[in-house]
Amino acid sequence: MAPPRILLCGDPLGRLNQLFKRVLSVNKSSGPFDALLCVGQFFPDSPDRLEEFTDYIEGRSKIPLPTYFIGDYGVGAPKVLSAASKDKGNQGFKMDGLKICDNLYWLKGSGSFTLNGLSVAYLSGRQSTSGQLYGTYSQDDVDALRALAEEPGIIDIFLTNEWPSGVVNRASTSDVLQGISDSSGCDSTVSELVAEIKPRYHIAGTKGVFYAREPYANVDAVHVTRFIGLAPVGNTDKQKFIHAISPTPASTMSAAEKSNKPPNTTSSPYTNVDKETRTEGTTKRPSDSDSDSQYWRYDVSQKRHKHGDGLGLCFKFVSSGSCPQGENCHFRHDEDAREHSIRGVCFDFMNKGKCERGPDCKFKHSLEDEGESFSNRRPGSGKANANRSKECWFCLSSPNVESHLITSIGEHCYCALPKGPLVPDHVLILPVEHLPNTLSSPQECEIELVTFQNSLRTYFKNKGKEVIFFEWVFIRGTHANLQAVPVPTSRAPAVQDIFNLAAEKLGFKFVTLRNDNSSEGRKSLRMQFDRQCSLFYVELPGGTILLHAVKENEKFPVQFGREVLAGLLNMPDRADWKNCKLSKEEETKMVEKFKNDFEEYDPNQ
Repeated sequence: MAPPRILLCGDPLGRLNQLFKRVLSVNKSSGPFDALLCVGQFFPDSPDRLEEFTDYIEGRSKIPLPTYFIGDYGVGAPKVLSAASKDKGNQGFKMDGLKICDNLYWLKGSGSFTLNGLSVAYLSGRQSTSGQLYGTYSQDDVDALRALAEEPGIIDIFLTNEWPSGVVNRASTSDVLQGISDSSGCDSTVSELVAEIKPRYHIAGTKGVFYAREPYANVDAVHVTRFIGLAPVGNTDKQKFIHAISPTPASTMSAAEKSNKPPNTTSSPYTNVDKETRTEGTTKRPSDSDSDSQYWRYDVSQKRHKHGDGLGLCFKFVSSGSCPQGENCHFRHDEDAREHSIRGVCFDFMNKGKCERGPDCKFKHSLEDEGESFSNRRPGSGKANANRSKECWFCLSSPNVESHLITSIGEHCYCALPKGPLVPDHVLILPVEHLPNTLSSPQECEIELVTFQNSLRTYFKNKGKEVIFFEWVFIRGTHANLQAVPVPTSRAPAVQDIFNLAAEKLGFKFVTLRNDNSSEGRKSLRMQFDRQCSLFYVELPGGTILLHAVKENEKFPVQFGREVLAGLLNMPDRADWKNCKLSKEEETKMVEKFKNDFEEYDPNQ
């Protein structure tokens, strides 16, 4: 069987007439081709091109072959992508693209899928701290790809919008065009990902030029990687924006075929160039040790490195304490970084010295020793709590706390309405103390939490509703929050079935704890809680609890509980909280209404 034939394209920029005219021409002369993969900005860069673009989206112009894109930004993007997200046909966990129109698919977030036998992985959007709804990737997207790197098999094609920082290291200087070496259009996170994923082809756009690097060898893998950077459609320099490949899927290749290395193969551009090329007898100034190691930086003590000095940190080791590659891993296994990770320090902050997500990051941007661990910390434990509270969005002492969302404050717990609520009476129960989850909270906090739960049950019962409680207990979580979502009493009997169905689709089964009393159910849950792993649980009406211990490398959607209930309530467009954002004025009105309605049930009144 002939290998699949794939067309690759740089930033379309909404110039779909020119793009598909070229595709038709290439398909006629060299085809047929199976699919078109687009990297870089897909949407128009000017409102002037919106009419041409919309003709394809609305079906007046035809797209000639299956087309996939990851550049979900540009003029008109929010409207088109929002409509696609709300389409019932696009609900669920669709790694192979959300359908925009006939033959056009949006590869959202990150993931992998099989295309004509080829394994394709992707990272949608760009790195940004703006917090915009579309066009940026999240830390969850990055972590999902890092987990993918640990799975067996070879990724054939990896798609990113921006180039990896440092890709021209060790490349032939005669092939490097002027301007390629500057940092614009480059992303160090992409460098880290591609070094871990080790795809056979890495395709990127955004940079504005065409560049096909010599193949480079991967560390701890027999196959080589080919990087191809594509120019934008219609660029004035007439640089190449369409490129064709016809790779045999790695899953069908022999060991000899996979390990074949062309004569011009170079070493990986993502290992420490300075360390390997330093001539014998030369010395390096201590102050240069971090700044010269390309784009990876680690600003804590270097005392306990096991191996790989000068390279980036190993995500697997730092996050879990172990790495399947052991001493063969070419990233650093640093015990100090592991300890900081346990205390909730941001991986990017440790690895690069800064975090691009800024205040949107849920992790800590400080390496100060906090003394006691979260689970053992006592109320009012001085400097440790104070340092964490300053940066936490849920600590009442934090300058970042959204105090206008708070509805009731007790001695150990408080209630608040979330940003982007699923339904108007969506409530959060949070510990006042900075604790990573409610299951390891002190007994006095648990007692008050159960009191809040019972008050909410009575409140919603009188409104003809039942309340569902759920919590995502992340092993590196920061401030706990137990979510409470009311559902109509008529829908309550279906809750357990729909959660079990969603679990089955993700490949796991819930453990069921049956109790007649909800507080007894939580006692049983707290006794079974293993603090060494992440956990999702949901408390159903009647006392039944469904729980799932999440394995180290398991891909588990952090919004799972919300997504399932959004489906139950027939509001799939509200599964993502970002689709439900309100203005501060609207939030304030919503809070005041809830406080007035809940006043007679509030245990703190």
